[in-house]
Amino acid sequence: MKKFLGVTLLAGTLLFNTASTSAAPAPIKDRETIYQVALLQSLAMGYFDGSISVKDLKTHGDTGIGTFEGLNGEMIVLDGVVYQANQDLKINVMGDKETVPFSNVTFFDKDFSVKLSNVADKAAFEKILNEHVNKHGRNSFYMVKVSGTFNEILIRSEAGAKEPYPTLVEALKTQKEITPKNISGTIVGLYCPDFMSSLNSTGWHFHFISADKKIGGHVLDLNLKSGEVQFDKTDAFKMDLPKKNNFHALNFKQDMNEDIRKAEQDVQGGK
Repeated sequence: MKKFLGVTLLAGTLLFNTASTSAAPAPIKDRETIYQVALLQSLAMGYFDGSISVKDLKTHGDTGIGTFEGLNGEMIVLDGVVYQANQDLKINVMGDKETVPFSNVTFFDKDFSVKLSNVADKAAFEKILNEHVNKHGRNSFYMVKVSGTFNEILIRSEAGAKEPYPTLVEALKTQKEITPKNISGTIVGLYCPDFMSSLNSTGWHFHFISADKKIGGHVLDLNLKSGEVQFDKTDAFKMDLPKKNNFHALNFKQDMNEDIRKAEQDVQGGK
């Protein structure tokens, strides 16, 4: 098994450690940590090499989001199952041997919930969620599950890229988008506080999977008819970095904020 350089943030303390998964006993599940594979910034630069297997990822959480080696579709982790929304936005269950270049997962425990209805778009949706984040503590992490019925939801996914990998923005130029209407399903979302700006995107990131597990993808916009948001507030963060030498060749002095904004928000052809 590969070794990773681990970075853990717990109650404001940054801890560095080197960990090996090769001979360790089965760990006790840590249910109060957001676990991250690599950085969104490295993904934005085009670092699409998988550094952890799906099997190992599931030891760190049963709920979350991410992607697969080569940027091969969008990842939705729900109830302990790792799903892929492929380039046609169709859902596959991914095998344990598939590898992951970037992901955030946690073991989901509901801390509070909110019922919603008639939310016109993603901006309004995020505004409501932010009101509850501000109430409960905006400098914590939140994983959410939003089960509901959508008048419509705009989602995208992408085909896997081949080496030498392009940047994330370049890879997403051929993204495919669909807008299913009158559909039930679940959004899995992550909120990162502002201090995470060098490690991830701040604010919200959402992936969707339909109730029948047939379609899904990264959420670009939505119109929610009715549903319930469950919040899991989390105050600990752990990140594992790839050990490959090509990861250490990346230049993290680059400002990737605009590339990340485009990757998170832009529909095909830009806005």
